[in-house]
Amino acid sequence: MESPIEVTEGVDGWNTIIFLYNSALKEVGTKLEILNDEFQHVHQYNPIEYIKRRIKTPESIVKKLKRYGYESTIDNMVNYVNDIAGIRIVCSFTSDIYRMAEMIGKQNDLTVVSVKDYIKHPKESGYKSYHMLVTVPIFLSDRVVDTKVEIQIRTIAMDFWASLEHKIYYKFEGNAPEYISKDLRECAEIVSMLDAKMLSLNEAILEAKAAQEAELLREEKDRADKEK
Repeated sequence: MESPIEVTEGVDGWNTIIFLYNSALKEVGTKLEILNDEFQHVHQYNPIEYIKRRIKTPESIVKKLKRYGYESTIDNMVNYVNDIAGIRIVCSFTSDIYRMAEMIGKQNDLTVVSVKDYIKHPKESGYKSYHMLVTVPIFLSDRVVDTKVEIQIRTIAMDFWASLEHKIYYKFEGNAPEYISKDLRECAEIVSMLDAKMLSLNEAILEAKAAQEAELLREEKDRADKEK
């Protein structure tokens, strides 16, 4: 029976929480690394370019709670901050994103709590990514605790844009001038067009390769028939 996270306030409580989130990050990260290794060694194509993981800093957690209008307590942190433990999967193409999301959803011991598709429905800023909030059971000596991890899946181009947007807004503390926001939205549109073009190009390459292989098979068959 899974237990909710219940800890006391103070240093011990904080250490327990961070231990749980670090453990959850290891569990989910290991699953993704296994998938990554499988694609590298078993299959001909690997949709994963790279994987990053992080635990949110105390300062970031406090800022987020303040922005949401909550006091900086451990209970509020657990209940209202869903991305304390975060993993980012960066893929080659947009089609890979949905493929990865489907594989993650099929993991037996992960529970998908919510999904936010900012690719089909971008944020006003132009931000695009696919977010999955999952819980993973952490087996302690006396209980099992379901712990949240946010998984973000995006393309290289989306990750590039999001990284720069974060740095720009950090400099302005979230209040960037409108002309900068406008330019960022325009850049987001360019990124979307680039992703669409690269996906189309990849599909064309795969079709051309399949046609070449089919032609080679036909030529081999013709040669074999003539030798009979």
